[in-house]
Amino acid sequence: MNTTSSTSTAAPPKAAPPPVPAGSGPWQLARAELRRRTSVKLSLAVVAFFALMTAAAPLISALGGWGPEEFDKTAVDPYLGGLPIGPLGGVSAEHWLGVEPVTGRDLFARVVHGAQVSLLIAFSATAIVVVAGTAAGIAAGYFGGRVDTVLSRLMDLTMSFPSLIFMIAMMSVARDVNRIVLMTAVIGLFGWPGIARVVRGQTLSLKHREYVDAARVGGSGPWRILARDILPGVAGPVIAYTTLIVPGMIATEAALSYLGVGVRPPTPSWGQMIAESVAYYDTDPMYFVVPSLCLFLTVLAFTLLGDALRDILDPRGSGT
Repeated sequence: MNTTSSTSTAAPPKAAPPPVPAGSGPWQLARAELRRRTSVKLSLAVVAFFALMTAAAPLISALGGWGPEEFDKTAVDPYLGGLPIGPLGGVSAEHWLGVEPVTGRDLFARVVHGAQVSLLIAFSATAIVVVAGTAAGIAAGYFGGRVDTVLSRLMDLTMSFPSLIFMIAMMSVARDVNRIVLMTAVIGLFGWPGIARVVRGQTLSLKHREYVDAARVGGSGPWRILARDILPGVAGPVIAYTTLIVPGMIATEAALSYLGVGVRPPTPSWGQMIAESVAYYDTDPMYFVVPSLCLFLTVLAFTLLGDALRDILDPRGSGT
């Protein structure tokens, strides 16, 4: 009786995931694996939301009826040091996320336009890093010799700099320039050696594969081999690494703006808003919470997505 009872109450076995069709390529397998992960779906939704916010910032902020630099003195109390009038930092039908203390600027409009600035800098800097790092890594790994020596020493030299201190110094000295362009260039300048090292290692393992040797014997030149054989072979790790770079770029931009050497007011950015809100975190916590939450969600989403892509596209480099 005991055996029968324990058998009848046992939990039913879990259903196996749907099989991937036979003959599927690596990208089809990767897509199928990504669809099975709930964390990836949530991360993609968050990334898509903030990407849409970045692309359509003027249209989205116009829905609230306020621009990012418009003052609303009626939304703050001059007798209480300019604190917002109303609950949760002045949240109302007119100001969906409340207003900034003292100025009365609409927080929804500031956050939306801050996303455009912060993510534009992060994505542009990531593009510079990926293009420069991939080109340097492939050249160093494939050609070897002096090319490898020069590029490897340049990677070591760049990585030896205390990058954050050097960024602060450069941003402080260069005053009369476009801050967005300058931040993109400075952040990209110090980011490329990491991905270059990854690509160099992948290229070294690919350059002696049979299909590469066959292409070389068949008369293909080095540039044709790099474009048709080597580059597709390193594409998976590069894509995974790129997704992991973006959170660091977002955090770097936020850190520079927080330290006061990034984007200048009145142009909004998340780091700048967090820096300004520190003085009000105890009297108006919403002013601190809103941009901090946006920054946290974006970095977390890209980190989870990058970890999943690395596990799938570059399992040997994931350390698992």
